Amino acid sequence: MDWSELIEIAEQERNAQKAIRVHCCTSTGCQATNSIEVKKRLVAAVKEAGLNAEVQVVGVGCPGLCGQGPIVEIPSEGLQYQKVTPDQAESIVSALQNGGEADALQGDPNHPFFSRQVRIVQENSGKIDPERIEEYLMAEGYQGLHHAIYEMTPAEVVQEITKSGLRGRGGAGYPTGLKWATVAKMPPGSKYVICNADEGDPGAFMDRSVLESDPHRVLEGMAIAGYAVGATQGYIYVRAEYPLAISRLHKAIQQAKRKGILGAQIFGSPVDFTIEIRVGAGAFVCGEETALIASVEGGRGTPRPRPPYPAVSGLKGCPTLINNVETLANIPAILRKGADWFSNIGTDTSKGTKIFSVTGKIRNTGLIEVPMGISLREIVEDMGGGVPGGGKVKAIQTGGPSGGCIPEQLLDTPVDYDSLKKLGSIMGSGGMVVMDDSTSMVQVAQFYMEFCRGETCGKCIPCRAGTVQMYQLLTKILNQQATAADVEKLKELCGMVAATSLCGLGQTAPNPVMSTLHYFENEYLELLQPASVRPSNGKVPVRPS
Repeated sequence: MDWSELIEIAEQERNAQKAIRVHCCTSTGCQATNSIEVKKRLVAAVKEAGLNAEVQVVGVGCPGLCGQGPIVEIPSEGLQYQKVTPDQAESIVSALQNGGEADALQGDPNHPFFSRQVRIVQENSGKIDPERIEEYLMAEGYQGLHHAIYEMTPAEVVQEITKSGLRGRGGAGYPTGLKWATVAKMPPGSKYVICNADEGDPGAFMDRSVLESDPHRVLEGMAIAGYAVGATQGYIYVRAEYPLAISRLHKAIQQAKRKGILGAQIFGSPVDFTIEIRVGAGAFVCGEETALIASVEGGRGTPRPRPPYPAVSGLKGCPTLINNVETLANIPAILRKGADWFSNIGTDTSKGTKIFSVTGKIRNTGLIEVPMGISLREIVEDMGGGVPGGGKVKAIQTGGPSGGCIPEQLLDTPVDYDSLKKLGSIMGSGGMVVMDDSTSMVQVAQFYMEFCRGETCGKCIPCRAGTVQMYQLLTKILNQQATAADVEKLKELCGMVAATSLCGLGQTAPNPVMSTLHYFENEYLELLQPASVRPSNGKVPVRPS
C-alpha cells in the first residue's frame, strides 16, 4: 500500500470510533489478575444494556499502575476503576448508562502518579489496542518512517537523532546518534539492526510492557534505524519468558508486511527492511551486546573482547546496530516532532524521558515515564505514594544487579545518567526497587550477588570465581562468622572483579556490594564477631546493646 491508502485507513478507523471507549488493560500484569475475563464480561454487559451503538470495549496495553490491576478506564468520562473483578463489570456498565457509582474501586486518573508523567515512549500505552495496526495508524503511527524515507536522506536522519541528544536507554547511556553514525559510515554491504529486548534485571519490566502495549512503535523505530544506517534486515532478540510480547510482535510484523510497511519497497519506495524475532533462553549475560550476537547466531551466549565493537564487526562479522526497546521506541516521536522538541525535555546531558519500573516497599507499584532530572524523592514520595503503613524509605536500588543502593538522605538527587553515576549507581534499563527501614542492606547485596553468581557465563575467571567468593563472604558476614579482615577482603574482591572482568556483567556486578559498603558500612560492622570489629578508619564503633 502507498501512504495515501494508509492515511485513509487511519481516517476510517477514527471515524469508526464510538462515542465512549471502555479501556480494559490486557497486558501480562492485569492478565495475571483475570483481566481477560473482565473484558469479556464488559462486552457482554454492554450488549445486554443495548449500548453497542455508542460504547466500545477495547483491550489496551498497560496504563502503568500495575499493582492495582485489572484497570478499567473510560477516558471520555474521566473514570478509572482499579482491581476490577469480573462480577463488577455489569455495575460499571450500569453506572455508565444510568449515572451513579459502580461497585468497583474508583481510582484517580489525576493522581501525581499519572499527572507528573511525560509520556513519549508510552504515549499510546493504555490507549490503543496493541493487536490492531489500524489503531496505531490512527495514533500517527508510521508517520515518522514515511517522513524519513520521503523527506530526509539517511545522513539527515542520523543527524536528527544526534541533535536530539538521545542516549541509549539500556544501561550506560551511550549517545544513540554516535552509534548510528558509526554503523552508517561503514562501507556498503550487509548490515543489521538488532533490538535488544533481553530484559533481565530483577524487578524490571519496562521493555516487556512497551512490546505488549505498542509493538508497532518498536517496529517503526527499527525500520527508521535500518534506513538511516543502510541495513535491510532487523532482529528482535526477546526472552522466552515474554510469551505475550512475542505473540503481539509476531502479529504486528505480519500486519505491517500486509500493509507494505515492512519487507520490500516500503510505502512503494526503493527501501527494503525485514524484521524477524529471535527468542532467547533468558540468560542475563545475553543483555551484553556481543553475547547477544552470539546467541542470535545460534551459539552459546558468551561475550567476546571489544574492540572490534558490533558497530564495526557484529552479527556475521558485519556492522551491526544494537539498541534496546526503549531507545528505539523514542525514534518515531523524534522524527515526527523534531530533535529540538525532544532535546527541550530533560537536562543538559540527559535528554528526554525515562521509563522506570517502581517496585518494592512502595504504595503505587508500576511503570512511570518521567522527564530526566526529576528527583528520586519526587518519584518515590509524590508519585509512588511513599512506603505503605507510614514506614520510612531507607534506600533505592537503581540499575538492577549492575546498579547501586542510594540512601534516603540522597533522595533529592536528580535522576540523570551523570548524577546517578556520581553516587555509585547507574540508570541501567530502569529498574527501581524501594527499600524501607526494615531492610537489611547486607542481605540486599547478597541477593544481587547470588543473582550475578548464577548468571555469569563463566568465560572469564574474575567474574566466574569472584562472584562466588563475594557471595560466600556476604553469607559469612550475615551468619555473624566474619571478621574485619573479611570485610577488607570483600572490598578488594569488588575492585578486582570490576577492573578485570571481560564484559559489563562482571565489571558492574560489584556495584550493589560497593554501594552498600559505602553508605551502610555500619550494618556490615554490626554483624562482625565482636572482638574483630575494626573499620577501615581505625575507629571502633559502638556496638548496639
